[in-house]
Amino acid sequence: MAHTEELSPEELEKAENKNILRVTLILSIITLFEFAFALLWPDEISRTILNISFLVMTIAKAFFIVSEFMHLGHEAKSLIQSILIPLVFLVWLIIALMIEGSSIMEARFGQSESLFSSISPLLFA
Repeated sequence: MAHTEELSPEELEKAENKNILRVTLILSIITLFEFAFALLWPDEISRTILNISFLVMTIAKAFFIVSEFMHLGHEAKSLIQSILIPLVFLVWLIIALMIEGSSIMEARFGQSESLFSSISPLLFA
């Protein structure tokens, strides 16, 4: 067994507060970048790049929230994988069902306007 240093309650609380402040600072910086991109993005540059950057920043913020505030970052790697891999498949399933539902709606009712077709121009404009 590895030797673990015993911390007093005050030192433990100080270390926890420092960690929470570090994560809060990281989340605040990412949020500031999101606001700066939203307000200062030039119209000449494709909005697809902006949307992808928002997606990446949102995933980064979700990672920090899940890692620190839900304590998943301190768990065994196999537990983390057992949670994240099904989540990836769930997101894939939702996207696949939206695409399939859009195709069925168009084929059955002749309507090309569906939920996915109204969202996709926002994502890929």
